[in-house]
This record gives sequence, C-alpha cells and structure tokens, in this order.
Amino acid sequence: MAQWQLFRLTRGYPWVLLAILLIMGGCASSNTNESASREGTEQVGNADSAYTLKLIYTGAAQKDELEVEAAMNDYLQGKLEARIDMVPIDWGQWEDRLNLMIASRERMDIIFTAHWNKHAVNVSKGAFLELSQLLEAHGRGILETLDPLFLAGSKINGGNYGVPTNKELAAQGGIIYRADVARELGLDMAAVHTIADLGDIFARIKQAKPDMIPLYMKQGETFNAHYIGNYDALGDTSIPGMILKDGKHTTVLPNYETERYVETLRITRDYFLKGYMNQDAVTNQTMNMDALRAGNVFAITASLKPGKAEEIAIYTGLVGKLAQKELNAKTISTSETAGAMLGISSTSQRPDLAMAFINMLHTDAYLNNMLNYGIEGVHYEKVEEGIIRQTARTSDYHPAANWMFGNQFLNAVWDTENPDKWDSFQAFNEGAHVSPGLGFVFDSTPVKSEVAAVVSVDRQYLNALDTGSVDIDHVLPQYVEKLKAAGIERIIEEKQRQFDAYLHSR
Repeated sequence: MAQWQLFRLTRGYPWVLLAILLIMGGCASSNTNESASREGTEQVGNADSAYTLKLIYTGAAQKDELEVEAAMNDYLQGKLEARIDMVPIDWGQWEDRLNLMIASRERMDIIFTAHWNKHAVNVSKGAFLELSQLLEAHGRGILETLDPLFLAGSKINGGNYGVPTNKELAAQGGIIYRADVARELGLDMAAVHTIADLGDIFARIKQAKPDMIPLYMKQGETFNAHYIGNYDALGDTSIPGMILKDGKHTTVLPNYETERYVETLRITRDYFLKGYMNQDAVTNQTMNMDALRAGNVFAITASLKPGKAEEIAIYTGLVGKLAQKELNAKTISTSETAGAMLGISSTSQRPDLAMAFINMLHTDAYLNNMLNYGIEGVHYEKVEEGIIRQTARTSDYHPAANWMFGNQFLNAVWDTENPDKWDSFQAFNEGAHVSPGLGFVFDSTPVKSEVAAVVSVDRQYLNALDTGSVDIDHVLPQYVEKLKAAGIERIIEEKQRQFDAYLHSR
C-alpha cells in the first residue's frame, strides 16, 4: 500500500501510521524482492511491481475510494504495467495545493486541468508535457474517437498539453432549481429567460418559505461566472481581457468596461440586499451541490447540458425534485474544447503509461465506468446494457466527476435519467454560436508580472463584487483604480495584439 494511502487511512492516528511503517520496514529487510515497489517498471500484469500512476483531480474524497482503486488495479493486470492511485483534492484547496505540488516538482502523473482553471499559466510554468508524440504512440484510441475540434481548440502555441474529455462541445449556463418547490408554489419558471427575470421567483420563495435560501452563491459560482455571462477570456479566466462568446466583436475589454458584466453586478447586489441570497456568500466554501443537498436552498448557478439536473439529483439525493433553467445562448469556445482535460505532469517518470491509461479511459467502457461509478454489484447495479441503478452504497463512491475523465459517451446512465442522454448531447451541439475567439489562447509570458499583480487585486475585490456583498458604486471604482495601478491596461493591450495576429492568420 502506498504511503499516501496509509497517511489517508491513519490520519489523526500517527502512532498507528508509525507502527505500520515499522512493520513494513521489517518485512522489507527480510524480503528484498517485496521492496521492489510500485515505482518499478517490471513485467506487465505484476500488480505488486507495476509503476503507480498518481491521478490528481479536484473533488471530494470518497468513502470507498481505496476499495475502488483495488478493483481498478485488479482489472489493469495484464492490460497495463501500472497501478492507479487516485488523489482527490477538495475544490476549496485545489489551487493552493496544486500550485505547491507544481512548485515543489512533486512526482505526479495525470492531472485534471482546464483553461478556466489556470491551464495556460501552468503550461507556462512547465507543469505539463506536450503530448503530440505520446498521442501518436500511445493514444491512438483518443485520436480515433475524439472530435478533432477538441484537440484543435485546446492547443497552446501549436501544442496540446492536455487530452480533452470527449463530451458535449456546446455550453450553456443557468440554474438548477427545486422543481418540487416550484410546483408547490405555482411558480411560472417558463417565464424566466434571464437572470433579471428571477427576481419575482425569488421574492415568492422568500415570502412563502422564509427558511429557504432562494439562491446559493459562493466564490466562482455567481451570475458573472463565464458560463452564465458567456464571457470568453481567450484562455485562462484569471487573466483579464475578454470578448463575448455569443457576440461578433473582437475588441478585448476588461470586465469593468463590459456592459453585461457591470449590469450583472448590479442585479446581484439587488438580490443580495433583498435577502434572496446567502449572506455569507463572500466567505462560504460549501460547494453549491452540497448546499443544495442540505435541503434549504431553492437554486444554484450551474454550467448546463442535457440531463444536468438529473445528474445532480442523484448526487444530492433529490431524484425527481430538480430541474434546470437555461439563462443564455448556447456557445462553443476554447473554454469548452479545453474545459476538461487530463494533462501529463512533466514530473512523471512514465508518461507513456500515463497516456496509455488516459487512452483506456477513452476506449475501455468497463474501466471508465468503474472510475466514475465504482464497483458493479456494490455501488451500482446493472439494469440492462448501458442502464444502471443505485444501491444502498452508491453514496459511498459517487465522485460525480464524469465530465473530467476520458470519454463520457462510454458512461452508463442511471435509470432515473433519459436513456437517450448521449443522443441529446449530440443534438445539444447543433445551433450553438461559435465564439470569435475559438482556438486562441493568450500567452501571458510578456506580461507575467502584471498578471501576478492583477490576480492579487482580484483576490481582494472580485469575489466580494461578484457575490453582491459590497456596494457597487463605492467599491467598483476602487477595484478599477487598483487594477490600473497593477498594469491591467498593459495586459489588455498585449492580449489584443496577440488576438489580432491570430485572427489575421486564420
């Protein structure tokens, strides 16, 4: 068992960990063959000596994670000379933990990454390998099944530093809400088309159910999230300068000069002052799905796709009680083509095995479903081919992270979902507006000091503004002044220069 797994099992009981390590040390000295470790590259199928691939991703740790890992490793025997060690990191800790792991050059193999999650910044740090040769040598299944638009739209300076998940290409934002409560109160959700239309709905909720929070928000999960605002940051969303994904204009603007952004701030502030939102939105770290599961929240913001409400209903225990409401136009941008990827760390000792494992996630339905749903007969039961149902132990392993791993079209669907879900995904892509910035990713190297200064300012102001927690007229001018002092205008100028060159070269 890896020391990482021992640490997780014995957390809070250091004397137990010490005893186990002493016993293991004694065994190793008496049998040197056993100390040939999971770091080796011995023959295929020898699970005890195979190389251990560390899969780093963001999400909550699962109760039965080690049990599922063991089942996956049994399955990999004879197929790949590797074992898998899943290392989930909570969303609230993700950025700081990953930054530390990258800076310390910790040995990692496969890392979840996305353009909205500082992918370009981490590429510039040398965190990921360029994958062209690895894809040709060990990723043929990926190349044969993945729409070429995914790889073309996720390149950075002509290279791929992550393998996109095979999923929907289009994107749409809105809310997931309690359909049972809406029915009970006779709320006309069909009349809701924009975030401004939600005011009357939230007022009814607050009046009829004073103990229910009409809308839950937290950092990054607001009306100004890129998936609702339809903002194209032309790469990393933490770097200022954007266009509108659903528009035609190619002028790069800072957020404070974008009319939609400022208007959304004012609507959010209005809802905050009327008590339609959780008043601790600026500090609360509870994930929005966990807040919904608690039972006292009517709606959360969400990036939507066909069947998203049904997926969340299973995770939250609210089957039959949720629905989704789209609040913007469907779009396709680099945020979607590179919105969920698996990168290979530059510290990996066996990038060939890492790519081979990613390739299996794109081609091997059994492995893919085990990673996403756990063990058949334990965490789910098979109803018929491609259809599964919950068991008493489903909640013990339910990462709800299908969109992160490999090929979603290999996933089974729950019996509470639309059995034609994947056909709906294909139809969802039709008629989507293509962003003028599709395929462009800003290289922040020329302005990296300014980017660092602006990110620091954003940490001070942005969350408070986006959650409506502060007075817009008073705080927004302060924010703008600090951004200009930090060099935002230099960043916008450089991003526009690069974007113009990209548009000219197409």
